[in-house]
This record gives sequence, structure tokens and C-alpha cells, in this order.
Amino acid sequence: MGSSILLYILIIGIIIGFIILIFNRFVRYKNNVKRAKSTIDVYLQQRFDLIPNLVEVTKSYTQYEKDTLENISKLRSEFNKTKDFATSNKLNNEYLKIMGIIENLPNIKANEQYLKIQKSLSKIESELQAARRIYNTEVTKYNSTITTFPGNIFAKLFGFKEIELFTLEGEREIKIEL
Repeated sequence: MGSSILLYILIIGIIIGFIILIFNRFVRYKNNVKRAKSTIDVYLQQRFDLIPNLVEVTKSYTQYEKDTLENISKLRSEFNKTKDFATSNKLNNEYLKIMGIIENLPNIKANEQYLKIQKSLSKIESELQAARRIYNTEVTKYNSTITTFPGNIFAKLFGFKEIELFTLEGEREIKIEL
């Protein structure tokens, strides 16, 4: 009788240990996603901090729409408060508008200040792209863990939810049907 009690205790201990391991894996993967998101936030912030400089340089070459500049300022403030990806998408659309205007101004491309800003933006864009790949890899790993058996059972039990991949509006998305 004493050995059967020990066996039950051992089995319960193994089950509890298994549950703890799975839970800790979920938490670790979710923390990796949060860390990767904060890296994206840093690069987005750097990118969005350059936009006013870009606008100032552009202003000297064209009559820039006042409401676009005001909208950019409002969205930058909102992004600084929330660090929300939806806000970053709105701000990205304004950024794309500015870049479209600049493309139609051949003289601006010779401006030294513009060239410095463009070089900084190019560097930030490549770092943002790398950070986004890391983020999406971490999200995919996390989502796979909580949607495959037996993780899906425990994820539902502990309230872990799937996280969306990060894309910026205005970028081409390649959709592959599986």
C-alpha cells in the first residue's frame, strides 16, 4: 500500500512538473515576443523622430499641406504614449505620403540635410526590417506552441492567446494559401 501511494505521488509530481514546464515555455516565448516588440518600437520611434526633419527640408521645396504636418505631430504623440502598432501603421501612411512628395522633387535630393536624413532613414529601415523578422519569428514560435497539442489545451486553460504578426500598411504582403 505504501508503494502505491508513492507511485501516485510520483505520477502527480510528474504531471505537475510537466504543466509547470509548459506554462514556463509559454511565458518565456511571450516574453521573447514582448522584447522583440520593444525593439520594433525603438526603431519606429527613431524613424518617426526623423519625420519632422524630413518635413522641414521638404517645406523649403514645396508648399506642404498644413493638415498633414499636424496629423503627423498628433500621430507621433499618440505613438509615444501608446506604442501601439495600429498607430504606427497610421503614422507609416503619413511617412509614405511624405516620401511620395519627395520623389516628385528632384532638386531636394541634392540637399545635404536631406541626404543625411535619407541615410539615417535607410539605416533605420534596414534595422526595422531585421527587428520585424525577429519579432515575427518569435510570434510564430509562440503561436505554434500554443496552437499545437498538448500546448493548445494548456494555452486555453491558462488564457494564452495568439498574437498577430507585424506588418506595416503600405507594404506589399505576399499571401500564400496553405
